Amino acid sequence: MAWRRFRANRRAMLGLYVLIVLVLASVFAPQLARHDRDLPDIRRAEQPPSREHWLGTDELGRDVYTRLLYGGRVSLTVGLVAVSIYMVIGVTLGAIAGYYGGAVDSVIMRITDVVMIVPFFPLALTMAAVLRPSVYNTMVVIGLLGWTGICRLVRGQFLTLRSREYVEAARAIGVPDGQIIFRHILPNAMAPVMVAATLGVGSAILSEAGLSFLGFGVQQPTPSWGNMLSAAISLKVLLLQPWIWLPPGLLIFVAILAVNLVGEGLREALDPRLQRGSACSRSGP
Repeated sequence: MAWRRFRANRRAMLGLYVLIVLVLASVFAPQLARHDRDLPDIRRAEQPPSREHWLGTDELGRDVYTRLLYGGRVSLTVGLVAVSIYMVIGVTLGAIAGYYGGAVDSVIMRITDVVMIVPFFPLALTMAAVLRPSVYNTMVVIGLLGWTGICRLVRGQFLTLRSREYVEAARAIGVPDGQIIFRHILPNAMAPVMVAATLGVGSAILSEAGLSFLGFGVQQPTPSWGNMLSAAISLKVLLLQPWIWLPPGLLIFVAILAVNLVGEGLREALDPRLQRGSACSRSGP
């Protein structure tokens, strides 16, 4: 039923198709690329788009189209892995806080509040500088700082579900707390968590792009859409060579928009109340 509702949402399906295209292009980058990813050719530096270089070349003569394909691999992987990291942290802490309550809940929520109070980018830049910028450290930094929203969401779900009859029945027959949390309550709390995780991929891609643009994320020569966009720091490139920075900027925009469309589609498909509300609004006077 949820899939039928999702499939009926044209914007969500459009976002899904775009994401599939981006993922396939990244997976098959070696087959689709026309040039070496990192090989510089100063003689062809900063050339505009041509038959040989469809999207032109960068300041080192590297093919922009080829680096876009490989950059998609890095940016999308960073987004997915970072979200996976903070999903594990957020779901675990939120489940424990919501199930046990009391002092355990207070301690976890105070830690969550402290992390949320500090602005993301200053703290992320500091951690990236300490850990040294790299692909893996970028995933870790985003994952360690992005779990707070998931934690609060899961906690709220658990506070609602822990008093249900099936949970009380499981306690009464002596089912261990860990089994109640992860087998009985968590599956019933996963719908909003899935939506938040989907939307979080877009935020993680944007965070990676910001860190890489500032030089604290993925480092050259490994391409990502963020560090390719850093070429726009130069006024000459910004004004006279848009083929160097415009394609990665557009792909970041398209990827985040597609993720958000899919996330909104999932939210409407998994929440029947929203579906009924939209149906009532369409059938109104």
